[in-house]
Amino acid sequence: MAGMLTEQLAANREQLELLERARREPWLLDDATVDRVKKVFGVQRDDMWLWEENGRRWQALDLDTATRAQVNGYMSLAAQFATTSTEVLALADEIAGGTINKVMAKSDLELGIEGLHRDGPI
Repeated sequence: MAGMLTEQLAANREQLELLERARREPWLLDDATVDRVKKVFGVQRDDMWLWEENGRRWQALDLDTATRAQVNGYMSLAAQFATTSTEVLALADEIAGGTINKVMAKSDLELGIEGLHRDGPI
């Protein structure tokens, strides 16, 4: 279980890295892509209780020191996994407001005003 959790955590971190890059240029993504990320990671968040429940059940057992340390490591991974899932969802929500679909729906006037208010060069 810890191996699967480690792989999932690595995938979440990779997704976070990709979305951090997209944060600077959200118009490179479309609504469908962002919606898919939100759907997948929403399911992942909703299923988090399964990982946590496994860990709680293991913690309730009479375990030797080495096994208890492994369970504690698993619980730490589960907490990191939950955190990264939440971070991915928050970034996807932020990016959703600036997808190419949202940009194309704006008038030239709206885009011009936004360009004037943007920090840094246009």
